[in-house]
Amino acid sequence: MSSLPLNVHVSKHPSLLAKLSQLRSKSTGARDVKTLIHEISLILASEALPTAIAPAHGPKDQTPLGFEYTTTVVSPGTICIVPILRSGLGMVEAVQTMLPSPVPVHHLGMYREMTTLDPVEYYNNLPHHIPTSDADPSGSALAIVVDPIVATGGTCAAAISTLREWGARHILVLSVVGAEEGVRKAAGEWPEGTDLWFAGVDGELTKEGMLKPGLGDVGDRLFLTIGK
Repeated sequence: MSSLPLNVHVSKHPSLLAKLSQLRSKSTGARDVKTLIHEISLILASEALPTAIAPAHGPKDQTPLGFEYTTTVVSPGTICIVPILRSGLGMVEAVQTMLPSPVPVHHLGMYREMTTLDPVEYYNNLPHHIPTSDADPSGSALAIVVDPIVATGGTCAAAISTLREWGARHILVLSVVGAEEGVRKAAGEWPEGTDLWFAGVDGELTKEGMLKPGLGDVGDRLFLTIGK
């Protein structure tokens, strides 16, 4: 595999790589698929988030013994998670767990047209407001996109474009596996404003737009809709 764009990061965490190997297996059942997606997302988020958020001083508080201390919060103050429906839902809880406080979740529904493999948006619940400052609670300085698979890259690139137009000032993409071709496409959509983190990158795509070896259809595996 040739070198990837500078805004693409592939984890080398040994536990994550072992869990990814388990997730690839066709014998892994839906319950374990859900658990592995969650655990992989936890590790990936723990590696990616320190590059996008920083500690900051918060208000004063007191310990149970009455000692005063300065609390720690994170900056930027406006963060949201944006799962790509359906399979991105499987990563949301892990990212929320790694953040110190709950953040808004805005859903984007996209699918690939079967013949052209182009992305089609069918659902968007981003607030109809472009943020103007970190203090503005209706927008987000940081948007965290979660989608287990980046295949052709079209859906991920479309999501990045949508969030950029919406007003996000930094986008963090967390994905379990991407195809090298699609990763490059997504990384090039807004390279100065986007960082992409993967557990693994596969070198090939089938003519149907599936990763090889890949994970199969993660949405179907999560929601037991295989053969629908």
